[in-house]
Amino acid sequence: MLELYQSEGCPHCAKVREKLSELGVSYVSHNPRLPGDVGGDVTNDVTHDELTAGGADQIPYLVDSARGVTMYESDDIVAYLDEHYS
Repeated sequence: MLELYQSEGCPHCAKVREKLSELGVSYVSHNPRLPGDVGGDVTNDVTHDELTAGGADQIPYLVDSARGVTMYESDDIVAYLDEHYS
């Protein structure tokens, strides 16, 4: 299962959502805080704790539980999705 920690107003997150849609990949979306790579107001303490458990307070953050992969950085996530889901 893919999980995307993101914010609706973040352009980096939009890039990842567009790739997921383009590939027709299902995913669960979590919105832990308002837009901003770092420092947006936390809107959900539980998902924010899950986000920071990955090592940073940065969105987008992808969790691919089927492959045991977690990653930040939209360009890296898009490349990963192209490699494993296209």
